[in-house]
Order: sequence, then structure tokens, then C-alpha cells
Amino acid sequence: MKSSICSLVTLVAALIASTFPLRAQIPGVKMPPANDGKLRIIAFGAHPDDCELQVGGVGALWAKQGHHVLLVSVTNGDIGHWREAGGPLAVRRKKEVDDAHAILGVQGVVLDNHDGELEPTLENRRTLTRLIRLWNADLVLGPRTNDYHPDHRYTGVLVQDAAFMVTVPFFCPDVPAMKKNPVFMYYTDRFQKPAPSKPDIVISIDPVIEKKLDALAVMISQFAEGGANGNASLYPADAAGQAQRQRQVRENFSRRYQAIATRFAKELAAWHPGDAAAKVKHAEAFEICEYGGQPDKAELRRLFPFFP
Repeated sequence: MKSSICSLVTLVAALIASTFPLRAQIPGVKMPPANDGKLRIIAFGAHPDDCELQVGGVGALWAKQGHHVLLVSVTNGDIGHWREAGGPLAVRRKKEVDDAHAILGVQGVVLDNHDGELEPTLENRRTLTRLIRLWNADLVLGPRTNDYHPDHRYTGVLVQDAAFMVTVPFFCPDVPAMKKNPVFMYYTDRFQKPAPSKPDIVISIDPVIEKKLDALAVMISQFAEGGANGNASLYPADAAGQAQRQRQVRENFSRRYQAIATRFAKELAAWHPGDAAAKVKHAEAFEICEYGGQPDKAELRRLFPFFP
């Protein structure tokens, strides 16, 4: 009986494999070489700018060390502007985020879901599961699920939903299930309910802060022009006015990442002992998700290899 069951399982697996041929590639992405000893990090954000805001600095640090970083926008951002919308805006935002990735030294994917309409559907769960498997991720990053924007919340839900399914062989059998469960972590945020963000690791991004600010600067539709809640007066037509606006945006972002270092000074000191923490000006912070692999401090040091 046991032999018959095993044979049946093998037959079913073969039928599934013939129906769903193995996808070894992510369209538009240069796949990392196998077993090169480098980390594989995949980060999810709702819109083309979310990953870059949350993990652009650490992404640049990983890339500088030769690790493989993929930033995924789960929607195409096609209503994220006060004046433009639809296909032309989606194309513009894709170009902006591609330029940002080139500055950071990372790769990116923009999924073709409409901005403002993301739902935690089965098909979207399958898409994220496939991407994590194809990237063979060591670390998966995403937003927490308590957020002002429904797309942000549902991106967080989809990442959580993929956390177990990446190891289940007959879910999305067209891409082999992972033998390991990656570590899943959240970006930090300022939302307090039902619980405030409590990062497990805080990283100095001072070595790459100018690079990160340069990357955010090329996403003009979102920041200099104000995105969905902007207006024509924010980014004037004259070159001098535009330069002034860009300086203002840059200073605002610099203060944002300084505020993270200040807010999480205690956690920062745990990772930057002695006088090192006091010297950190800009930081990004991340919290371990209770789903997925549960790293100890040694494993976190392996995943974030930026400490002496």
C-alpha cells in the first residue's frame, strides 16, 4: 500500500511538472549565479518608491558587498500623482524607479497591479511565492500590516501569506518549493496600533546616505512633485525653483533617516557598541516577523554583514 501511495504521488508530481514547466527566470531580471556564497535579499513594497524609501540604504550596502538585492513593487503606481494617471504614469514611474535602482546598484521588478486596487488574492499570493522561490531568498522584507494605505497593508498580508507557502511543494508546483524557510522581516514605521514597531536590528546607512538621497531624488513624480497629494506649485517650471525644491526634498529625507537613528538609539547601541552608536547619523531599522525563519543574533549578523 505504501509503495502504491508513493507511486501515485510521483505520478501526480510528474503530471504537474508537465503541465507547469519550470520557470527559472524572473522577466527583466539578471538571475544570480547559483551557490556563489552571496546573500539573496528580496524586498516588497506596494508602489515604485516604497522599497527604496524603506530599505534603499541597506540595499546599497548589500550591493556594495556583492550580495544580490531585488526590490519588488507590487503595484505599478498608476494613480500616484495629482495630475497624471494610467499607463503614461505607470511608464514614468517605472523609468524613475529603474533609475533609482541603477544608483543603488540593485535590481527591481514592478508588477502590473493597479495602484489603489491591490487585494490579497490567491493569484497575488502565488506571484509573491514564486518570486521568493525563484530568487532563492535568504531574507524577505515587507511592510507591517497596520498602515494608512490599503496597498501597503495588503502587501504586508501577501508577504505574510507567502511565508509558509514558499516551503509547500504542491503550492505553485511550477516553481520548486524552498528547502529552507527564509527569514522574514518588517520595515519600521510610526504606527502605534495594535502595536508599535520594535526593530530587532538598526543599521547605519551613513556610508551610503548620499547615494540613497540621489536615488530618491530621481523619483520626481513622487517627491519633488508631491505624488498623489501634490500640486503645480511644488515643482516650478524654472530651473532655480526646481533646484530649490530638490534641496528641500533632500533635506527632508535626510532628517527622516536621522529621526530613525534618534528614535531607536537604544537598539542602535546594541548593534554599534561603545562610541560607534553616537556617531551614527542616519539609519534604517527592521523587525523580525514571527513567521518564517527565526534568526538569533549571529544569524542577523550574517544577514546584515556590516559590523566589525
